[in-house]
This record gives sequence, structure tokens and C-alpha cells, in this order.
Amino acid sequence: MPNYTFVVNGKTVTVDAPADLPMLWALRDKLKVRGPKYGCGINVCKACTSHLDGEAFNPCVTPVSECAGREVTTIEGLADGDELHPVQEAWLEQDVAQCGYCQPGQIMAAVALLKKTKNPTDAEIDAIQNVCRCGTYFRIREAIKSAAAKMA
Repeated sequence: MPNYTFVVNGKTVTVDAPADLPMLWALRDKLKVRGPKYGCGINVCKACTSHLDGEAFNPCVTPVSECAGREVTTIEGLADGDELHPVQEAWLEQDVAQCGYCQPGQIMAAVALLKKTKNPTDAEIDAIQNVCRCGTYFRIREAIKSAAAKMA
């Protein structure tokens, strides 16, 4: 099998994997990075949302071969040491998580939105397609607004 080298959460890693192995499995099974969750495997639920070169992507449908030489950031790489990212802080302040399963993907999608849009509207926030089966969408929206205000 070929080797693929890329950066995960600031550290250069190499994995031995088939070219078509979904990046999610390279992260979870080979590198033991467990933040991105498996939900559907077909890019619908988006529980695995992470960042590839700073943009939101879904590793469940992205082959490891497409990530070679690139930078992957998961929820584990979002904080700066012990200092949480403003979106993570807002999530705690707004008590967003219920079961928590989708929250790493939700947070990563929110961070990507706030990189592009400093003060998103409700419609822009609602356009995030990550599924929350617990239905905490109102708290997610409030947390994103709170984080946007902190980051302004």
C-alpha cells in the first residue's frame, strides 16, 4: 500500500493506506483522532466535518489520497493549548450540546462559516447542513452569534 503524508492538527503524519480509504478512517483508525464522528458515510449528516487547508470538508467521503501534502484540522486541533477557540467557548456558554455526538462537526462548520462571514445572518447560520438529531439548532445559532460577537 502507498504512504500518504499530511499535517493533522499541526503535526506531520504518514499513513499506509489504500488511495481510496476515506480520510475519516485514516484519522480515526490509523491515527486515533476520534473527534470527527462517523454518522452516515455519505456526506449527509456531516458529523465528521473537519477542515482541509482551512476549509470545511467531510472526511467520510474524501479519499486519503486527496489529503496528501495538505493540512487537516479536526476539533482536537482547534484550541490553542488550554485556550479554547471562541466558538468552543460559546458552545459551552450556550449549553449547546445535548447528546454531543454531532458537536465536533457542528463546531468545525461554525468556525468555517465565521472565517468567511464575520457577522452571519440567521439564514447563513441555518444554511449549515450539519444534522443535530437532538434538535439544538436554536442554541447552535445563539452560540454562533455569540462567538461572532467575541471575534469581532
